[in-house]
Amino acid sequence: MNAGPTDHVVVVGAGLAGLSAALHLAGAGRRVTVLERESFPGGRAARVVRKGGGGTYHLDSGPTVLTMPELLEDCFAAVGESLGDHVTLRRLDPAYRARFADGTTLDLTSDRDKMVQRISEFAGAAEARGYERYVDFITTLYRLEVRDFIDRNFDSVLGLARPSLARLAGLRAFSRLAPTVARYFRDERLQRVFTFQSLYAGLSPQRALALYAVISYMDLVAGVSYPDGGMHAIPTAMTGAASRAGVELVYDTEVSQVRWQGNRVSRLVAADGRSWSADAVVMTPDAPLARRLLGRPAARESTTRYSPSCVVLAAGLRTGWPAQAHHTMTFGRTWSGVFEDLEHGRLMRDPSFLVSLPSTTDPSLAPPGHSSAYVLFPAPNLAAGQLDWGRLRVPYREHMLSTVERAGFSGFSDAIEVEELITPADWDERGMAAGTPFAAAHTFGQTGPFRLPNHVGANVVLAGSGTVPGVGVPMVLISGRLAAERLVGVDPAYRSRAWR
Repeated sequence: MNAGPTDHVVVVGAGLAGLSAALHLAGAGRRVTVLERESFPGGRAARVVRKGGGGTYHLDSGPTVLTMPELLEDCFAAVGESLGDHVTLRRLDPAYRARFADGTTLDLTSDRDKMVQRISEFAGAAEARGYERYVDFITTLYRLEVRDFIDRNFDSVLGLARPSLARLAGLRAFSRLAPTVARYFRDERLQRVFTFQSLYAGLSPQRALALYAVISYMDLVAGVSYPDGGMHAIPTAMTGAASRAGVELVYDTEVSQVRWQGNRVSRLVAADGRSWSADAVVMTPDAPLARRLLGRPAARESTTRYSPSCVVLAAGLRTGWPAQAHHTMTFGRTWSGVFEDLEHGRLMRDPSFLVSLPSTTDPSLAPPGHSSAYVLFPAPNLAAGQLDWGRLRVPYREHMLSTVERAGFSGFSDAIEVEELITPADWDERGMAAGTPFAAAHTFGQTGPFRLPNHVGANVVLAGSGTVPGVGVPMVLISGRLAAERLVGVDPAYRSRAWR
């Protein structure tokens, strides 16, 4: 890609990807303008504020799991600031509580010694030894992948030709995740604990490549954190750092037209007629939407395989839950059946789901004695099935609530004071292809250099979960920096401090 002049870069979207790109561009001395259609930053990490009889609730409605905070630190460091001066992160222990259909539970921690002891008590010494070997495996996997394959712009498949590729092959990283995990754990419950992360990649453990076990590394070795003030505290702090670095942030502005001069975008026009000239552009809406707005749809868009979607219920509750963990993963009786249902366009018949209670970590998110809650049920994307969410919306909400209550959250439904329900139809209305916030699935043909490229024309770069490196808060932050590097080159200072 030959971007040419990059003195003034316009970033479309003030989500995590756009803010990451803006900070790295500002740190490289560029003049940056960020255009955001909403009246606030955050994108999918936006905050829902609801007032109830007891006071105000601050609810997460997008990502709730934060890993690899060093990537955030690098965004702030790009403009000479420190993450810790603006955001307080709390390490979660347990990172998750796993609850199984047989009534057993296991608290998952990034403390290796604690986890060895817990697994030994839960499933025996042999499984604990398997855990130690698995941690060694995913740590090696992560170190091989991150520099050469995750944290890198690709111009062609030839970019894969690195010594670490042979080492990954030797580790059988290109085999399937489920049988790989089964080599370390015989206990079926533990197999679920170390394969549920394949949902982030949009595939069943039987179909996902073993190389995606690196997500387990991020969760269960590097650890899970949560910011004081909720997940929206992150884009709020990033916006503050961007403003102090001279970035212009323009809200309530939806780009409706992109004007080209030859192979370069020269001007972006908002729906109200305002316009901005640009030397270069970073587009962060969902990649298919971004390319349609550019008038350059991807040739393979019709054959893209998308990740499953989800139904999210963010709620303020009139009660506290002091005995519950921040994140609880509840597994149904059948694990493979979950993925079969999702892939065939069916609602889960035997649900596995996540319940998060952020106010257990930060009580300020809810009135005294009350709770903020987040319930996520995986669901088929709109391309996989023809579900009528207008008709299903109310009954599926009731199904979710009754299922949550049977899983140990008795009285959840009656305690709801305020709420926000988001279905695949709502994700679709927000511009997310196939009605999924998890973008294109990470099949082999949609991974690394095979994923939708992050450059269009001579001076336009994409960022976000639909392009490289992929889905999840860490990947989206990286995508913003990779977009900046497409335009201004690699920052040696970043490379020297990254992935220590």
